[in-house]
Amino acid sequence: MTHRAPHAAHDHEAHPVHQHGSHHGEHSGGQHDPQHETDGQAEILDLDAEVLAEHIASITAWLPVEAAPRHIVDLGSGTGAGTLALLERFPDAEVTAVDTSAGHLLRLVEKARSLGVADRVRTVQADLDTTWPDLGTPDLVWASASMHHMADPDRTLRQVHDALTPGGLFAVVELAGFPRFLPEDAPEGRPGLEERCHAALDRHHAEQMPHRGADWGPKLAAAGFTVEGERTVDVNIGPPHTEAVGRYALGSLRRLRGGVAGTLAAEDLAALDQLLDPDGPHSVLRREDLTVRTERSVWAARRR
Repeated sequence: MTHRAPHAAHDHEAHPVHQHGSHHGEHSGGQHDPQHETDGQAEILDLDAEVLAEHIASITAWLPVEAAPRHIVDLGSGTGAGTLALLERFPDAEVTAVDTSAGHLLRLVEKARSLGVADRVRTVQADLDTTWPDLGTPDLVWASASMHHMADPDRTLRQVHDALTPGGLFAVVELAGFPRFLPEDAPEGRPGLEERCHAALDRHHAEQMPHRGADWGPKLAAAGFTVEGERTVDVNIGPPHTEAVGRYALGSLRRLRGGVAGTLAAEDLAALDQLLDPDGPHSVLRREDLTVRTERSVWAARRR
């Protein structure tokens, strides 16, 4: 894996290019344990899939497929949120899952095995910025929170177009940003902390990922696709919330801290650390007012 920046902070999905240490940023310089980062990232991806399962299912149900796909490619599959949702949505399909992380792909296969669908999954470990693997001729390609990580996304769009069977569909799913969990007046003594963290993270992302937040419609059209559908899925979960949401918030905010620690005021950093102490009285795990708030934008584009 290649680290582009020492404080990388990325989205809640795996991506098929360089892993950059973690999706949200975890380490703050100095030594770090790549295996610990991979395991922590995988846990966040699994929680993301659990907490947002209903929203992922609504996106797969919305896809304007002309005929049930038999071969699907999941670009940047992570630990399998999209892969498993697509296997459930299309029971006659097989999915080729592509990711840079061997650990994430192994976890995906383990989950598929536990659900009895491992025989319908093929995994490919690849960095799409360097080599486009042989993915066959899929009927549907799914790319969730992966396109904006590409060094040359326009080239990737053309490669997807050429790989798809005529009439095949390309689904691009992108996050509007890092999810929010806390009320605006939280925490006590430092209200608005989360928004200040988001502002710092957005500045970082503007430097590291210029394609984040792009309108993919024109890019898809330029690559030869016909855009047949576009929608925004609003996510607003809780309260009350499940125990998984608490762990999701804790793990996510830990990674957010890694991306913004160097730019936060000392008082904000101290307040954030109190939220991140799982055993402390101010732990995010003890809050009953957590929500999960974000948006996902979806484009469905067809190769004619």
